[in-house]
Amino acid sequence: MTAIEIRVADITTLPVDAIVNAANEALLPGGGVCGAIHRAAGPGLAEECRTIGHCPTGEARITGGYHLPAGHVIHTVGPVWHGGSAGEDALLAGCYQTSLDLARDHDLRSVAFPAISTGIFGFPPDRAAEIAVRTVHEVAEAAPDAFDRIVLCCFDEASAKRHEQAAEEASIPATRL
Repeated sequence: MTAIEIRVADITTLPVDAIVNAANEALLPGGGVCGAIHRAAGPGLAEECRTIGHCPTGEARITGGYHLPAGHVIHTVGPVWHGGSAGEDALLAGCYQTSLDLARDHDLRSVAFPAISTGIFGFPPDRAAEIAVRTVHEVAEAAPDAFDRIVLCCFDEASAKRHEQAAEEASIPATRL
């Protein structure tokens, strides 16, 4: 059974098989989580990303982890919030789904996610937390032997509380660390 963990931490420091980067479509270094991951990984990450090129919203691509404790970085492009009527919920769920599919395809048993799209992309944080918790739980339930742990890595205490509340309201087992 997959353990779902909720924690406040710097995602670049987590000893997991893969961390997920809230990337832009060009997979170039940016601000927020994306910039932090690129800085911690070193220039090799940006070089590899340039060879991949484009990643559409809701999809994911994988690279090496370079100087990170994680062996891989899974880059996913979250949706920009346009009020909720432009398919944003499905696109955000797709980010989690395709990232975990890619992890499973590469036999990566532990994956850490940031709160995708909740920064400059403007996705409502409560809604994003519910989608994150529900989607990772559904993927873990559908493939019970694929993952040891999935970490929902939150930037601050408020984000962690939102994820914890989303899990509680949906009766999804999650451990707060």
